[in-house]
Amino acid sequence: MKNKLLSLFFYLFLFLTNTLFAQEFKGIIEFTSQDRILILSPHPDDEAIGTGGVIQKALKKGAEVKIVIFTNGEHNELAFIVYKKRVILKKKEFILLGEMRRKETIQAMELLGLPKENIIFLGYPDAGTMAIFTKYWQDMPPYRSLLTHITNVPYPECLSYNAPYKGESILKDLEKIILDFKPTKIFVSHPIDTNKDHRSLYLFLQVALWNLEGKIEKPAIYPYLIHVVGWPKPRGYHPELELLPPKRLENSGISWYRVDLSEEEVRKKYEAILLYKSQVKPYPIYLPTFARKNEFFGDYPVIKLLREKEKVYWYDSIYGCDAENLFIKLHLKRRIAKDLGINIYIFGYNKDVEFAKMPKFRLSINISGLHIKEKKQTLFIKEIDLNYENKGKTILLKIPFSILGNPNYILTSISSRAISFKETAWRLIDIE
Repeated sequence: MKNKLLSLFFYLFLFLTNTLFAQEFKGIIEFTSQDRILILSPHPDDEAIGTGGVIQKALKKGAEVKIVIFTNGEHNELAFIVYKKRVILKKKEFILLGEMRRKETIQAMELLGLPKENIIFLGYPDAGTMAIFTKYWQDMPPYRSLLTHITNVPYPECLSYNAPYKGESILKDLEKIILDFKPTKIFVSHPIDTNKDHRSLYLFLQVALWNLEGKIEKPAIYPYLIHVVGWPKPRGYHPELELLPPKRLENSGISWYRVDLSEEEVRKKYEAILLYKSQVKPYPIYLPTFARKNEFFGDYPVIKLLREKEKVYWYDSIYGCDAENLFIKLHLKRRIAKDLGINIYIFGYNKDVEFAKMPKFRLSINISGLHIKEKKQTLFIKEIDLNYENKGKTILLKIPFSILGNPNYILTSISSRAISFKETAWRLIDIE
């Protein structure tokens, strides 16, 4: 009797939590036969985990659906050990793992009604695409994969077989796909996802869309979330429950939208997830967690800054600007210490300059001061000003727009244990 009461209270708690949080959704995403749905997946399985319901809903409405798989997921030695019961050491075996995962995607998508002709594989390096975005452009040699030691796309079935692991290669592929398909809606991984490939795919998409401004109708962008520490819970297959945003993102400013699934659609999504056998075996409880009554999507609002001559215009308590400078103000939970620093990425986009040629800065602040890197090169730039306020608990950075390449847009991220979780996401700044 006691166990029955505990179970009853548990499900009552889940019901009340779901009901209260359900009010936070701004709307429901609908599909029509006029839609062209583009789903960008960082690894083989993310397309089913994040958008298995979207795929079914869109196909039922007669929409055209294409899926792009960013990497083949070969950088997953644990999965191979569990699945094949042996250690993987040779380059050839990593490539075989990537090929195995490609076949799993085709099988899972066919179960959901999508033919393999509608799936495009890019084959860029698993666990290496953020490094490419931040460092590997122009005259830099291609990125070299840590496990395979490969510097080019190794899979003949991919869109640009043998393309170098460089930022220009990825942008070229994404722009070609988007220009040819002209999607009305794009579903992509989230800028606050803890997996670097998930964040980098979002960033490459933003740059590709800026490059294509005026050439296509602007699509609606719906980021989906998969990796956040301690989320979602409870783990396991619970088709009767809703999938809700992490509590820590409650006051993030994100507008969340949902897609509601029928019982049959939830079951089919679950069956599709199980077809990724190389991933389900090492993570048997985690992956089925995403087969629930709904899927949700949402993005941070764009930060709009006005270049005013007379004063500093602040968007919020973090980002501001005047006519000549970008300001970043950080309110720290703890002072900078030996084991506690801050990394700030700032990448400008100028409509008149190739993105590959634009500066790509990483500013590191630690107990010894400010350190600046542009891609892999260490620089000293006296024009970048760092000040401490409030007894070291507030940091104010002033960065001239000229140093950033006089950008129209900025991609930026701040990472540190000294600031709140929501401030660590990649954000888009529109400078007017």
